[in-house]
Amino acid sequence: MRDALAAAADGQGEIPPFEGCHATDDNSHFRFFVHAARGAGPDAVALVYVIEISEQKSLEAQMARTQKLNAVATLAGGIAHDFNNVLTAILLSADHLLLQSRASDPEFADLVEIKRNANRASGLVRQLLAFSRQQTMRPEVVDLNDVIGDNRMMIERLTGGSDIRLTTDFARDLWPVRTDPGQFGQVITNLCVNARDAMPDGGKLTVSTRNVAADEVASLGLREVPEREFVAVEVADTGTGIAPDVLDKIFEPFFTTKDVGKGTGLGLAMVYGIVTQSGGYLHAISEVGKGTKFVILLPRHANAAGSHTVDAPKDHKGQTIAAAFSEGNESDNEAPREEDMDLTGQSAVVLLVEDEDAVRRSGKRMLEMRGFTVHEADTGVHALKILEKLDGAVDIVVSDVVMPEMDGPTLLREARKAYPELKFIFVSGYADDAFAKNLPDDAKFGFLPKPYNLKQLVASVWEMLREG
Repeated sequence: MRDALAAAADGQGEIPPFEGCHATDDNSHFRFFVHAARGAGPDAVALVYVIEISEQKSLEAQMARTQKLNAVATLAGGIAHDFNNVLTAILLSADHLLLQSRASDPEFADLVEIKRNANRASGLVRQLLAFSRQQTMRPEVVDLNDVIGDNRMMIERLTGGSDIRLTTDFARDLWPVRTDPGQFGQVITNLCVNARDAMPDGGKLTVSTRNVAADEVASLGLREVPEREFVAVEVADTGTGIAPDVLDKIFEPFFTTKDVGKGTGLGLAMVYGIVTQSGGYLHAISEVGKGTKFVILLPRHANAAGSHTVDAPKDHKGQTIAAAFSEGNESDNEAPREEDMDLTGQSAVVLLVEDEDAVRRSGKRMLEMRGFTVHEADTGVHALKILEKLDGAVDIVVSDVVMPEMDGPTLLREARKAYPELKFIFVSGYADDAFAKNLPDDAKFGFLPKPYNLKQLVASVWEMLREG
C-alpha cells in the first residue's frame, strides 16, 4: 500500500492492483486498486477502490484442491492397473508352484507367504482404485440407515472398549440414494476406525443421518456442492482434532499422521473415491482439541425425485458390471467347488487375449493344466486373426479390457459379427469406460477382476461354459 500511494503521489498512471487479507480474519480477502488523484482536490493523494474477493479465493482454493486430487487419482489409477497385472502373474505362479508342492515340503510355507502377501498387496491396489474412482461398483437404491445398521456390529467390534461410546441418530423417512452398499459400509467403517484412533483416551462417536433439502445446501458453506436434494451422513468424534495445515491433505493417498507401520494413508483416500464415484461430496470439519466431523452428502436417488436414471451395463447374468467374486473372498456363494471345476479330459477351447506377457503365459499354463486347449493372442487384432484361422472353433474368449490397437469390448463386437454365439469373459483391474462406450446394450459377457488366482480363473471359465 505504501508503494502504491507513493506511486500515486508521483503521478504514475499504471499502478498494479494488489491483494491482502483482513487484519484479524485470514478468510477475508480484498483486492486494492490505487489511482493517482488527478483533479480530486489539492490534498488528495490517491483514489483507492477495495473489492472483497473472499468467495473467489475460496473457489480458487477449492478448484486447486480438486485439480490436485484428480491429478493424483489419475496417476494412482494407472499405477494400480499396472500393479494388478504384476500381482495376477505372481498369484498364478504361486498357485502353480503350490499345486506341485506338498505341505511337508520346505518351500511350501514360503509359497503360502508369497501368496498371502500378494493378496495383501491386491487389497492396497483396490484402495488405490477406489481413490481414483475406477474400482468396480455394484450400485443399488438403498436406505443408508439400513446400510449403517447392517455394519453396526462390525463398527462396535472395531471401535471396541468401554472408553468409546457409540451413538446413532437416524432420521426418519430418509430419502433413498444409489450407491454400492458394500463399499459404503466400508466408508463408514473406515471413518469410525479413524475416529477411534483420534480418541486414545476414550470419547463419544456419533453417526447420524438426515435429509438435506435443496434450499439448505447454501447454509452448509460448501460452495462446490450444487443446490439439490441430498442425504447427509455425519461421523463425529470428540477426539484430538486435525490441525488446519493437515486438514487439506487428509484425502491424499499415502498421507498419514499415524506412526510408521500403523497406517498406509489410503483409508481416507478410499473413502473420498467411493463417495465421489457415487456422485457425492465429502467434507471434514475439525478443531484441534475438540474433535472432527466428516460430512458425506449423497444425492437423493433421481427416480425417487422424479427424474430418469441410466442403468449401468450388465454382465451375462444381468448384473451390473462387477467382480464375479466379492471383495475379500475367493468366490461368491454360487461359485462351483474346486472338485467340480476340473475339466481335465474335456475339449473346451479357450482363446486368451492379454497384452501383458507374464499374465498371458501364466494364464495359459494354468488353463492347460485344467484340461483346456488354449490359444493366445497379445492384441484384439491378433485374436481376430486366430478366430478366422480356426474358423470360429473356440468355445470361449477370455480377454483383457484395455489393450493396444483394439480393446476388449471392440473385440467382442467385431468377433460376434461372424460368431454371434461366441462366449466372452472380460478381465480387468477396473470397469473401464470402454464398456459403456463400445458394447451393445444387449451384450452378454462374464467379468473377472484383476488380480485373480487359479481358482477364480478356472471357476469363471467353468461357469461361463456351464451357462451354455
